[in-house]
Amino acid sequence: MNEILNIILRSTTVYICIVLFIRLFGKKEISQLSIIDLVFILLISNSVQNSMVGNNTSLQGGLIAAVSLFIVNSLLRTLIFKSKKAEQFLEGSPVILIYEGKVLKNHLAEQRITMDELEASVREHGVKSIDEVNLAILEIDGNISILSDNFSKKITHKRKHYKILKQNQ
Repeated sequence: MNEILNIILRSTTVYICIVLFIRLFGKKEISQLSIIDLVFILLISNSVQNSMVGNNTSLQGGLIAAVSLFIVNSLLRTLIFKSKKAEQFLEGSPVILIYEGKVLKNHLAEQRITMDELEASVREHGVKSIDEVNLAILEIDGNISILSDNFSKKITHKRKHYKILKQNQ
């Protein structure tokens, strides 16, 4: 029983530390992983494996560690859902990157986002250039949301076509 409790405590500690480290060292999430981020995460998982199960390489030890991680993850998700302070601390808050066509370079630097990454995100949203962007926000999930007049004009234009098609049917 002592060995099982040891695995549970080790796994829980590693989980909480990794969550905190990821929170402290950056906001990028899976949707924004680069190759070096992916390699880093793979190496981190490999490096902490032994710290969770110790010398116990049995199936039982691995399953106990996995169940512990699922439970801690569920508890953290519940805590985030019920507490705004916990949500703010663990997930952060959205960050404005572009406001009315002006890049907030200090926010880019704080979030470690390059101009190339920002420009690529703008293009992915169908906007030609940064100066056409009304608002770009780095969301808490790591995605960049882009709002622009250009986009709303396209939506309005599509809605008009949709209404005309609907009337002709």
